[in-house]
Amino acid sequence: MLGSGRVTGTLLLAAGIVLGLGITAWLIVSSREAAGGRVGGAVLGGVLALGCLILPLVAGGIFLLIRGQAEARDYAEVQKERTVLNMVETRGQVKVSDIAIEIGAGRDQVQKYIYDLVGKGLFTGYVDWNAGMLYAKQASELQGRSTCPNCGGPLELAGKGLIKCPYCGAEIFR
Repeated sequence: MLGSGRVTGTLLLAAGIVLGLGITAWLIVSSREAAGGRVGGAVLGGVLALGCLILPLVAGGIFLLIRGQAEARDYAEVQKERTVLNMVETRGQVKVSDIAIEIGAGRDQVQKYIYDLVGKGLFTGYVDWNAGMLYAKQASELQGRSTCPNCGGPLELAGKGLIKCPYCGAEIFR
């Protein structure tokens, strides 16, 4: 569940602080009331409570809080990629600038999202970076194609799952 690390971390941190304040208050009161040798026992009890109870709670809370924030950032990136994929699949073709505006990112970030979606096997289609257009195509339409769907020029293998047109710069993802 998204955000559970942050909530749990906050609760652990709060519990550690409350326990720490409670034990500190107890130590102050018991040291004023103690006679002779009991002060040492109260201090030892306080040190043990600090080392065995309070520090682990606070450290665990901080760890989960930081981990939860990183999880939230990662989830936001996935949501942006999902938005890119949904825009292309529903419209069939979309301007890269429209995607950038929709997700609040720059062209380079949109390109990174597209390459990531291709790498995950979630997107097939082609991009004409010169015209700034992204086209969704069915994989069956692109399989075995030897000419560019944009300009008709011959295609060249540019990488795993990527074919590039040397004439117009369109990139076809399979």
